[in-house]
Amino acid sequence: MRARLALLQSGTRVELREVVLRDKPEAFLAVSPTATVPCLTTADSVIDDSIDIMRWALGQRDPQHRLDMPEAGAEWIARCDGPFKHALDCTKYATRYPDEDADAHRADASAFLAELDRALSPWIFERPTLADYAILPFIRQFAFIDKSLFDRQPWPNLHRWLETFLTSAEFGQIMQKYPQGHEGDAPTYFPPQD
Repeated sequence: MRARLALLQSGTRVELREVVLRDKPEAFLAVSPTATVPCLTTADSVIDDSIDIMRWALGQRDPQHRLDMPEAGAEWIARCDGPFKHALDCTKYATRYPDEDADAHRADASAFLAELDRALSPWIFERPTLADYAILPFIRQFAFIDKSLFDRQPWPNLHRWLETFLTSAEFGQIMQKYPQGHEGDAPTYFPPQD
């Protein structure tokens, strides 16, 4: 989601190869050093981390100045990608982490979300930046672990922020489903041409 958001926002059109993780194509395994998605290959590099793809795409073209944010934006992203993402994974995929306390991780994630709620007005900074769009997809994942529980939390700014994202045209565009790409298939491009 994050990589597609930045590609869409930058207007950087790429050939899209949808990968089903239980059936990774050999061509994908040959280029991805980590065998994880997303993975972007350019003329001179392979980028296989979504935040790096975001920075690369917006570095190509950034019409809404998403990269123009205070230094604290990078700190919010690092906290989200580090401790919050770990807490999210241990909560959402508790069976994969039998030695971890899912309730304690939910509490850690909730503490981060309460702090984020206090920072939002309506964005992390005065206007939407990379920090917002890098964090929102993970907040969405956490919210939908138990949406009714999430909705009952006293986070009015966070709820509005997430709802603004979920009802946006951008969200609709990045969530479009594509068939798995196979060698020899006609290319699929993202974002599609209007």
